[in-house]
Amino acid sequence: MDLDFKAKHLNEKCQIDFEIGAKETKINGQVLSRDEWTNISPTVLSKVNRKLHLQPQNPISIIRQLIESNFQGFKTYNDFSPVVTTKQNFDDLYIPKDHPSRTKSDNYYFNKDTVLRAHTSAHQLQGLASGENKFLISGDVYRRDEIDSSHYPVFHQIEGFFYLDNNLDTLAAELKRIQAKETPNIEVVDDTIIKPENPYQDCHSPEAVDLISAHLKHSINSMIRNLFADEKDLKVRWIDAYFPFTSPSWEVEILYKGEWLEVLGTGVVNQKIMNQAGLDNKIGWAFGMGLERLAMVLFGIPDIRLFWSEDKRFVDQFTPGKINKFVPFSKYPPCIKDISFWLPEGEWHENDFCEIVRGAAGDIVETVELIDDFKHPKTNKRSLCYRINYRSMDRNVTNDEINEIQEKVRSVVQDEFNVELR
Repeated sequence: MDLDFKAKHLNEKCQIDFEIGAKETKINGQVLSRDEWTNISPTVLSKVNRKLHLQPQNPISIIRQLIESNFQGFKTYNDFSPVVTTKQNFDDLYIPKDHPSRTKSDNYYFNKDTVLRAHTSAHQLQGLASGENKFLISGDVYRRDEIDSSHYPVFHQIEGFFYLDNNLDTLAAELKRIQAKETPNIEVVDDTIIKPENPYQDCHSPEAVDLISAHLKHSINSMIRNLFADEKDLKVRWIDAYFPFTSPSWEVEILYKGEWLEVLGTGVVNQKIMNQAGLDNKIGWAFGMGLERLAMVLFGIPDIRLFWSEDKRFVDQFTPGKINKFVPFSKYPPCIKDISFWLPEGEWHENDFCEIVRGAAGDIVETVELIDDFKHPKTNKRSLCYRINYRSMDRNVTNDEINEIQEKVRSVVQDEFNVELR
């Protein structure tokens, strides 16, 4: 990574001011010291102020607004800063210290105490502090990941939170109120039961959990049915899951065009989170869902990079409040290059490799795929070969241009990982 990197006024719609120096990182007026945890990159920081979920014509924003319209009376928070503490991102949610989701290979750290949020759940306590008992939080989230048509280091989530007095009469009355509303036809597959692997919390009575869970499931099922109103014979499936911040927990899938598609995770809120907010006598539910996945399905968008396009052929296809299928414009030919190298001793994390490739080449990288993993029988040295597919979403690129980018990628990979290129 180049130090002393500065960027200002990225484009007319998005003003971003950041600087990565040898000892500190500055972003939007905030100064953060660097340490051994620092792995933030200029490529990712340049996205921080784009806020696709607030751009009215972007499918991400359209999906957000449609979801919000299904939760009448919920307070909405859409502009929390993505720069959060590790306490907010992990500790406040009771994510174990040794949980793999905390690693440098999965997150963007400014330093050991500060990250770009990996989920909107990092703001649950902020939402609870507002005094609102039902709210939605949306925003951009950041995770180091593989490179393909459905993964990108920046994506968007929406978080829903609801709680009531932990009183059976209150819970029963609220459940009766929402169930009285007309619910569109929906086939629900739900054979989940509370069990030791997905248990009641000791502080909750089974009766209270059953009532708040029924409220949760009715709310989620109704929202999904409304989003997929044009899908005939929609099936929704609930399956047991595990999350540190809810118990019992579930994942929700829909049968869409013959395949089960996971759309969200949800559950009864870990009471320790409620207690942190001084809500010891309350019980609640929460859910979180990715907006890109839904938008790609509902709008028929084939590549996640398109959401970041400012090409009018993409942007002008969409209208706030409506779901219409994406009409592809010219698809430019790919250019395929391979890179192979001998690894030094030590751990290898593919997410780190993909991050370096994306940082060197930008969004012109369509996919990165491991095509060979070889171990020399005599030296025990390990060799990897990755295939990089370069393709621009909005223009033709020359072979000379790609060759230059590939050489840059090779050089950066060699320097960053101390590998022996082949």
